[in-house]
Amino acid sequence: MSSLVAYDDSDSEENSSDQQERSSSPAQTAPFEQNLSPNAQILPNAPISTADRMVSGYQGDTRFNCHPHSQSQSQRDWRSFSKSQEKLVDCTSPSLPVTHCNTLPAQAPPCIQKSFSHASNSTKRQQNVPSDVRPYISKRQRLCTSVETEQKDDPSEPVHGSQNRETQILSNVPSRLTPYLGQKPRAAKIPRRPLMSLGGHQGPVNTVQWCSVPQCSHLLLSASMDKTFKVWDGAESGRCLRVYTCHSGAVRDACWTPCGQQLLTASFDNTAAITDVETGQQTVKLDNQFKVMCVALHPSNPSVVVCGGYSSAVKAWDSRSCKVVKVYKAGVQQTLDILFLKGGEDFITSSDCVSRDSADRTLIAWDYQTTAVLSNQIYHERYTCPSLALHPLEDTFVAQTNGNYMALFSTQKPYRMNKRRRYEGHKVEGYAVQCEFSQDGTLLVSGSSTGSTHFYDFHSARLLHSLQAHSKPCLCVAQHPVLPATAATCDWAGEVKIWH
Repeated sequence: MSSLVAYDDSDSEENSSDQQERSSSPAQTAPFEQNLSPNAQILPNAPISTADRMVSGYQGDTRFNCHPHSQSQSQRDWRSFSKSQEKLVDCTSPSLPVTHCNTLPAQAPPCIQKSFSHASNSTKRQQNVPSDVRPYISKRQRLCTSVETEQKDDPSEPVHGSQNRETQILSNVPSRLTPYLGQKPRAAKIPRRPLMSLGGHQGPVNTVQWCSVPQCSHLLLSASMDKTFKVWDGAESGRCLRVYTCHSGAVRDACWTPCGQQLLTASFDNTAAITDVETGQQTVKLDNQFKVMCVALHPSNPSVVVCGGYSSAVKAWDSRSCKVVKVYKAGVQQTLDILFLKGGEDFITSSDCVSRDSADRTLIAWDYQTTAVLSNQIYHERYTCPSLALHPLEDTFVAQTNGNYMALFSTQKPYRMNKRRRYEGHKVEGYAVQCEFSQDGTLLVSGSSTGSTHFYDFHSARLLHSLQAHSKPCLCVAQHPVLPATAATCDWAGEVKIWH
């Protein structure tokens, strides 16, 4: 049964007859009566003309007629119709033409034309949004932004997981560093006075290292026994830029990757990890099943990570697949340091194995590809070597010894020690005191258990200057790769200092 809905307030005889017909079939018209406005009336069956189809919304045998008797009354009826049209007509129905839902022809009554023109204008206003209007930001994002703004000045705030601040530390180059970029490295000079003191670590700082990328060389990395490692602005502000809490144990060793965007760390929680500098997210985690004391990257293949520690074996990992690719086994208890020689074909490990008469297997040379021992009779004195350093230009390397001196060795087989040249004047006394060469290879610098820093002339082995840097044992000294006469030191009390 088809029906015709009309919006008419007149009390004519035709309306009364329509009401009688509607009451005669209540079961069929009840659904429509519930959805219509009080002024809506149902008309009997009638043929639907083409003009009525164009004016009215049409679907099946049901059409809605809007032929008002007066302009004001029709406007009120049309508003009532607009409120109920969503229930009466489904504009998304496939049986209804799309044009009947969006537009009306010129034959439509003035009330309908006015209403639809108003709707179309509002649609245009929504589509033509000015370009300078800010997009909607959710409440969660606004809260995160406010928290980051409040904690921006907190130098000790840790970075967990993938948290990322608004400030990008790798893209900010301080003004003090800019004049030296693009220039040839100058001759190394000895720093004389303190520039700034960086506090914040709650335990001994084992190592400090500048970023080797010139544009990011103002960034200073420090690793501590308080289970954290930090990145500082060591060239200008001295502010702590990031605090990384990725390890559950003491961080024993740390270094920058060649790209300067990631950090490689070794921890007593049995893992070595690669962490993104910006986000603080741990991208690679290598479970060695022993306390890791030292890590090193392969010079020609940075995806290879070599780890040593409280184990008789040294493991080489592929950081892309997180799998062990090579294992180097020796009769030692622990590995203190790892040093790749030029080219990466072989490397040197330092262990704690000391016999009664000689330091047999204290320094071991390994072939990287075959995992074979090339030599274990390199150093014959009864002292362990807590750290190793490679000369940047010559085929030599030095080993820091617990005999309170640094020994010089050749990088060519059979890795002989130069007995005529040793660097004395500082003290080690069981601490993991590190040594390092300057960029041009003219200076050799070392810390001391007395808290001082010692600068040696590499070729003559003469002590050039001794700087009283700390009151506690000075464990590491790092010379800046770009800025002249600039160095960073760290001590057993957790203090980091910049010298100029």
